[in-house]
Amino acid sequence: MHIPDGFIPLWQCAIYYVILIIALYFSINWARKNLDEKLVPLMAVLAAGIFAIMSMNVPIPFGTSGHMVGGAMVAIIFCAPEAAVIIFTLVLLVQGLFFGDGGITALGANVINMGIIGGFVGLYTFKALRKPIGKIPSIAVASWLAIFLAAEAVAVEMWLAGTFPLGAGLFFMGLYHAFIGIIEAILTVVVIVALESVRPDLLAWNRKKKIQTPPDDPKEVAA
Repeated sequence: MHIPDGFIPLWQCAIYYVILIIALYFSINWARKNLDEKLVPLMAVLAAGIFAIMSMNVPIPFGTSGHMVGGAMVAIIFCAPEAAVIIFTLVLLVQGLFFGDGGITALGANVINMGIIGGFVGLYTFKALRKPIGKIPSIAVASWLAIFLAAEAVAVEMWLAGTFPLGAGLFFMGLYHAFIGIIEAILTVVVIVALESVRPDLLAWNRKKKIQTPPDDPKEVAA
């Protein structure tokens, strides 16, 4: 899913960078208000794990690749797509600079696809489906849909860049990531269920419940 340097015209790269800069502005403000000594290490661990799973690439025709992403997982754990934007900006920057995976000129597009689209689609699909179908199925569907739509966004961007035809791009990116998305859904469910069983306090929805629950002792309320 990484788009290399030279696949997108520079003027289009500039547009994607503007979108990334705006997203980073709001994401950094979110981090200042919400991250604490518990959540910073969690974010670092997730970034390392995402770096690892994104390094396992499957070649896809017309010059790109397929792999698991993890954008939905990050956004669901923090209940904030801003967390995904920060993590993917850092991970993709390191991959582009030191590992030749993706490109620096295409960094904006890559973060949009994996961090912004992946994070927003994952979180809000999870929120929309959690009550109707349950927590675990909604996590699975959200993570599958997030990687699938992120992959299709790559195909659209490559078509806009004149790199390869839209129909073939949508077909191949969609086909490969429909199967990769199944693995991503299983992995996301396993990670979140394991985290909730071991450290439920690190999941954003549990922290919000704790804050919203009034104390039992009336004296504590008065205090």
